[in-house]
Amino acid sequence: MIDPRLRPDILDCLANLSSDEVFTPPKLASEMLDLLPKSLWSNPNARFIDPFTKSGVFLREIVKRLDAGLEKQMPDRDKRIRHILGHQVYGIAITHLTAHFSRRTLYCNKEATSGLATMQHLFRTSEGLIRYKPCFHKWVGESCSICGASKKAWGTNRSTDVENYAYPFLHDEEIQKMATDLGFDVVIGNPPYQMKDGGGGGGSSASPIYQLFVDQAKKLNPKHLVMIIPSRWFTGGKGLEDFRKAMLLDRQIVELHDYPNEQEVFPGVEIKGGVCYFHWKKSANQDAKIVQHLNGQVSTMVRPMLSPVANVFIRFNAAVSIVERVLSKNEKSFIDVVSSRKPFGFDSKFRGKSKGDILIYQNKSQAFVSRNDIATNKEAIDKWKVYVSFAYGAGSDFPHQILGKPFLGEPRTCCTETYLVIGPWATKKEAENVISYIRTKFFRFMVLQKKYTQNGTAQVYQLVPMQDFGKPWTDEELYKKYKLTQAEIDFIESMIRPMEEK
Repeated sequence: MIDPRLRPDILDCLANLSSDEVFTPPKLASEMLDLLPKSLWSNPNARFIDPFTKSGVFLREIVKRLDAGLEKQMPDRDKRIRHILGHQVYGIAITHLTAHFSRRTLYCNKEATSGLATMQHLFRTSEGLIRYKPCFHKWVGESCSICGASKKAWGTNRSTDVENYAYPFLHDEEIQKMATDLGFDVVIGNPPYQMKDGGGGGGSSASPIYQLFVDQAKKLNPKHLVMIIPSRWFTGGKGLEDFRKAMLLDRQIVELHDYPNEQEVFPGVEIKGGVCYFHWKKSANQDAKIVQHLNGQVSTMVRPMLSPVANVFIRFNAAVSIVERVLSKNEKSFIDVVSSRKPFGFDSKFRGKSKGDILIYQNKSQAFVSRNDIATNKEAIDKWKVYVSFAYGAGSDFPHQILGKPFLGEPRTCCTETYLVIGPWATKKEAENVISYIRTKFFRFMVLQKKYTQNGTAQVYQLVPMQDFGKPWTDEELYKKYKLTQAEIDFIESMIRPMEEK
């Protein structure tokens, strides 16, 4: 388990169970443990728990550090390992499989009391200090009141011998009380990220649940909390608004490492918007150390999580000065001219007819509708508009385009929710000048500050300043207007690529 001569590390050779239950590579687990005070490793009374253990990698790496740190106090290695395994390192598994897996990693056998386990006669039960308890969702209507799981997907029609993903750390009060009563110095781990909620086509929609694990971990009242979660919470979204506000105002977060490109930590796994891990310290009250990792480059800055000027989390350290200088002009926000979803009342599945008095732009095609069929935004029908895709691929690669190509919307046109409407405008020239602005790297860079996933609601345009659309705009004019330095210009140019012509 702890012999450094064993190569390759078997925990580096695992296939992930799913895209939302991702095994943590040993290197990443070690980097997360590096955030903790070194004094913990020589403290024989310190207690550690991974309350959503999957492979047992965090528990194994903790044992390795305690083994080295306690050597002077406990020279007898056999006694030292028995003490560490029997009193300091705990886990709560998320499924039967991961319970066996974690015990195999930590005790070298899926049963802690086995004669083949690392420390014979150390434990009274086969679980050791890695608990798993089958439990059930708490159904209220068609969803679980605890995690939001869909009853259709995980409910009464599901075979009892198949996992229902009612995670003990969230759903079982006995497990929660046990963890609280023990009292832990450190809670660390990589929780499940999402759960099917029954929405979307065929019930395929999923809601984030990682925030529930963070909140529950804080209830254990640890001295330190270290977790890795998707970065989508930076801008809020589905079920994340309250969590986002609480995190950005939490001055106990002392360090946050952000990876916009999730492939740098989880190769082969797609997590839109990237991932981050953070260190929450009970005794802290300070600005956070923000460490940005992007394609091998590292940037570090100590700053408030919530920008006092932008009132959002500015993800990129190099973007802080740009955003704050732009917003210091107190110009109106571009969000004021961006429509909500379903600008004319038609969803993305709607298909028009071959004849009608109003042209409708729908997903990758055009058709017609009757003016009388348009339920909302009627005043925009006969005016000039700009259409831009609601969704555009949020790849982790940079430079990135950020938005789909905008196009001119003539009078007597409308669209489905595949597009957002920008405007309307009194003249064709104004609409064309708006398009020139959207095509600039400056515009799309400001959008990037709030757009981490493919969906681009009106909210992602909040930080974009309005301009005088009596004229077209270029990046050179905008860089000059906002007095950007060459370093700031170079950063924008490195992040945003020219917009495709087609």
